[in-house]
Amino acid sequence: MPVTIYDVAREAGVSMATVSRVVNGNPNVKPMTRKKVLGAIERLGYRPNAVARGLASKKTTTVGVIIPDISSLFFSELARGIEDIATMYKYNIILCNSDQRLEKELQLINTLLEKQVDGLLFMGAEIKEDHLQALTSTQVPTVLAATRDADNKLPSVTIDHFQAAYDATQALVQRGHKRIGMITGPMSDPLGGLMRYEGYKQALTDAGVQVEEELVAHGNLFYESGLSHTKEFLKLKQPPTAIFAANDEMAIGAIHAVQDSGLHVPNDVEVIGHDNIRLTEMVRPRLTSVVQPMYDIGAVAMRLLTKYMNNEPVEEHVVLLPHRIEYRESTKPDQA
Repeated sequence: MPVTIYDVAREAGVSMATVSRVVNGNPNVKPMTRKKVLGAIERLGYRPNAVARGLASKKTTTVGVIIPDISSLFFSELARGIEDIATMYKYNIILCNSDQRLEKELQLINTLLEKQVDGLLFMGAEIKEDHLQALTSTQVPTVLAATRDADNKLPSVTIDHFQAAYDATQALVQRGHKRIGMITGPMSDPLGGLMRYEGYKQALTDAGVQVEEELVAHGNLFYESGLSHTKEFLKLKQPPTAIFAANDEMAIGAIHAVQDSGLHVPNDVEVIGHDNIRLTEMVRPRLTSVVQPMYDIGAVAMRLLTKYMNNEPVEEHVVLLPHRIEYRESTKPDQA
């Protein structure tokens, strides 16, 4: 039979209420009494029942995290930031992989709410009305990480995706490039897809460079997409002299396509990616990339959630973290 709070109280010669106060860190317990209770807990191997404690305190000290793809280098780094801050504030994480499928995302939201989590962290691409309805119909605090909804109804932590793409494209324009190809993310993704594309277009327009549709390819954020689209770019009568890809995986595909064609990166084609995942340092030449601070996004999102869960003051409902460009060898070093 499992050891109960009654067994601990009997072993220590105190009331069950006293044992409960010790277990829950209540300071109103005499030092000698606390020592007796802790000794009894150690001798009996007592483990508090988290479910029972949750029912009594109406808190489970658990946070549900819904992540699109745990195998992704991007999201795994983000999850690490969440986990570190959760540990600091003594919360446990229930991590769920959604495969970025709406039906599964909604199912996971309901499942986590049924488990009485104290808060939710949601990561996905497009925040649809179904998401908003599920996440706002509950009293459980929710924070979006690495995304946000169109009307900023929910708290969120991300970067300015439009400005990040604008800065990357502008950097290539300033290097003298007129024909800059872009491999976008899915246009259904309002941030990684649409906003990065809009930033690219605006940077060209502001520089007086015509936006040419033949230099825009709609990718799917995977390596093969960058590889195949770049091969098509290089078949053009006037191929691009620089490529900006909406994420690093596609940018690495672009580098390999250029190399496979017998051309050189960066002498013939300069390449800039986005996100600054660990692979940017592993490819040769190393990839210049827009730094999206994944760990910080996760850490700040978790800290923001703790504020909502504990009714602390919140200064910013929507947090935009700074981005920058990390220059490496896929762009010419003498112009960095």
